[in-house]
Amino acid sequence: MASRLAGGRAQRDDDTLPRDGDGAAEGGLQRALGLTLASALVWGVAHLWAGRRMVGSILLGAFGLLIIAGTVTAVVFRPDLIRLAVQPTWLSAFALGILALGLVWVTVVIRSYQIVRPDGLSTGARTVGAVTVALLCFGVAVPVTWAAHNTYVYKDALTSIFRTGDSNGRPVNTADPWNGQPRVNVLLLGGDAAPNRVGVRTDSMTLASVDTKTGDTVLLGLPRNLESFHLPPGPARDRFPYGFTGDGAGTPGLLNEVYQYAEEHPDLVPGVTKNNRGPELLKATIAGILQQRVDYYILVDMRGFADIVDAVGGVKMTIPEDILYSRENRVLKAGTRTLSGKEALWFGRSRTNSDDYTRMGRQKCIMRAIAKQADPQTVLTKFDKLATATKRAISTDIPQELLPAFVSLSSKVKSGAQIDSLQFVPPLISTGNPDFGLIRKLSAQAVESSGAKPSGTPTAPTSPPASGSPSATPTESGNASPGATTTKAPQSKPVSLDATCPS
Repeated sequence: MASRLAGGRAQRDDDTLPRDGDGAAEGGLQRALGLTLASALVWGVAHLWAGRRMVGSILLGAFGLLIIAGTVTAVVFRPDLIRLAVQPTWLSAFALGILALGLVWVTVVIRSYQIVRPDGLSTGARTVGAVTVALLCFGVAVPVTWAAHNTYVYKDALTSIFRTGDSNGRPVNTADPWNGQPRVNVLLLGGDAAPNRVGVRTDSMTLASVDTKTGDTVLLGLPRNLESFHLPPGPARDRFPYGFTGDGAGTPGLLNEVYQYAEEHPDLVPGVTKNNRGPELLKATIAGILQQRVDYYILVDMRGFADIVDAVGGVKMTIPEDILYSRENRVLKAGTRTLSGKEALWFGRSRTNSDDYTRMGRQKCIMRAIAKQADPQTVLTKFDKLATATKRAISTDIPQELLPAFVSLSSKVKSGAQIDSLQFVPPLISTGNPDFGLIRKLSAQAVESSGAKPSGTPTAPTSPPASGSPSATPTESGNASPGATTTKAPQSKPVSLDATCPS
């Protein structure tokens, strides 16, 4: 039983504090709720006030350790934390840890109220106390559940996009992720799918060659309408020994047809499963055209790309001149504005009063803008929509095991690495009758010189003429035929991507 103390204070052996008299019970409720709120913010406050010093000190110490550990991890071990964030096993552990922390937190809130709740409360006061504590628990549970849910969604998107093992299902050597190579080459593809079109046309094809030590990158862009190229040795070369010519009027033999042609003709890439035939044949084809190794590919479907733009709230772009788009002849007016997903899609694909080569440049600019504007706050607030759109829009053969290495590499790229671009378009290259020797020579020079210039050295961009014809004759830089109209020299060296995109 309880024993009364001199100041009207009593201690009970039943988890509650005594009332200071019947009339003080209601005032004690306010104090109890205040202490419970304090304990929800800082563990152990209610226990210490109630004289339970050992338990209160343990709770307070545990809470302090959590704060310190979280701060140190976020500040000191942030690079390691980012690498762990792309590993599904660690994501599962994080989600479980978040849920366990939330359960402990809710238990602390409930228990804190129990030990400071006064006796003798009326039914109404008890109800008020219970509802208030329930709301506090709800306030703890909501962010915890939100964090665990987003972690699950993120893990699901990660495992849906990135598979385990290399393209043949073999384990990846994470100790040497780049197989001793000084550069990793990733083929970036934009799939121009549409409701009225069967299959995928890869209308954007760029090989990104990245220095694995410095992050310096060179982008080698190939036009969609490149012709007369050879397919890799094997069944594909046997069918087209003199170069890819397509199969009828619907496929005249352009580079952007290879992906879908392989999907529709499994015998060209024997042993490769559906949805992997196109990437495999296109990778090997572009490797032969550029005479550069192609390690992995990333395909972004342009319809899904529009969903990604909408998920992050649009993308801010500077449009240098009016762009006509859609069958209704709508116009993207010149100027700086935030584009919706549909507008961004048309900004990257419109060819009205333009050409493929201008469009290639716009596509790189819009990807650059999205990467720069996708801040953490936007990603977090739009996480569900963004993850869903990304699952629909992106496919790749980059293994899950390599994601930590790619994260480390991307941090180097974002930390001031040099990024240059070289487009194999007219007048440098004739798409109808390409000089593959020149393409390979310039590719080798671009890769070798990537990062050779001091960081920050400006490079003046040179744009191809707006009226450049696919059959334009390539000329060496600075050499014009006698009597020919003087034009800008073709761009034969990589230029800074920042310099070519209006901002």
